[in-house]
Amino acid sequence: MTPPKQDKTRRKPGKGDRRNAPSSKPARSQAPRRREEQREPAERKKSQPEPQWVAMKPGERPAERIPHILESASADGFHLIDSGHGLKLEQYGDYRIVRPEAQALWPPLLEEKVWANADAVFTGDTDEEGMGRWQFPKAALGETWPLRIMDIDFLGRFTAFRHVGVFPEQLAHWQWMRDVLEARRGGDRPKVLNLFGYTGVASLVAAAAGAEVTHVDASKKAIGWARENQALSGLNDRPIRWICDDAMKFIEREERRGNHYDIILTDPPKFGRGPNGEVWQLFEHLPRMLDLCRAILKPDALGLVLTAYSIRASFYSVHELMMETMRGFGGVVESGELVIREGGLSGTEPGRALSTSLYARWLPQ
Repeated sequence: MTPPKQDKTRRKPGKGDRRNAPSSKPARSQAPRRREEQREPAERKKSQPEPQWVAMKPGERPAERIPHILESASADGFHLIDSGHGLKLEQYGDYRIVRPEAQALWPPLLEEKVWANADAVFTGDTDEEGMGRWQFPKAALGETWPLRIMDIDFLGRFTAFRHVGVFPEQLAHWQWMRDVLEARRGGDRPKVLNLFGYTGVASLVAAAAGAEVTHVDASKKAIGWARENQALSGLNDRPIRWICDDAMKFIEREERRGNHYDIILTDPPKFGRGPNGEVWQLFEHLPRMLDLCRAILKPDALGLVLTAYSIRASFYSVHELMMETMRGFGGVVESGELVIREGGLSGTEPGRALSTSLYARWLPQ
């Protein structure tokens, strides 16, 4: 009961961002997602600016709920079928896909023939930062295909960094955001800021729920993809600003301008570069980024959400950082892990939980 063997050929890492569409020369970007930290350590150290210190804030720390596990199970358009032996078998729309997953240490539940029936298999470098290629055992597939999650239509895409244009573990955050926004309908439009926004699914969920959205990503390709998704979802009439910019520079300007938001989502990579070569290092720059996010939250804000992928840290690290960031602001910080629950072939057979990332989320209560 062994899933399909992977091609172990290692490829030279590219200079692209981690969530771009396939390209012979991926764009250099800070924003696209979590796995293209392509620079060598020496080069990173050489180009890294000094971190900015953040002063301790006065006041009491928020209340806390830890550990708090947010679980995403099956949804229309997606479910995790099975996992094991360092792989995961997923259903995305009409396609079954096999991708590497280092945390799947256990044996698969389903037979090998089920895994062998996949439509697409990612092979090549199995490191989180590595590039590779897709194989299509049954028939050649196009670069993109239609997907629908939470009533949002968008394009899936087979990228060289194993990603397909959506990160379904975020469903737990998106469902919370949609519920909060829909409960606020009737007055002024709530304002949502989506930093490192990638292909815009979260931005479209927020816009569909009645928010005025500002979507920031350093990749022109990701912004273009997000605009395509907006058109596919029939949301061209919704107030969304698509901004290609360095996330830190953008929120620094927003603070100077006195602009404020009801909800801020931030999903930064471990390492990246902005459109003009700006350097992002998560451990050095995250405290300053969260400090700026606090500064541009409204006094009666609805939430600040941080998700962290592929880092050697406990959820306590992001939890304590969020607790100190929101000192004196009241509310509660809940932190833990985002997990996806296996659903079997039908998507309705609860199985094992696969951990995907760390998160910390401030809420007003």
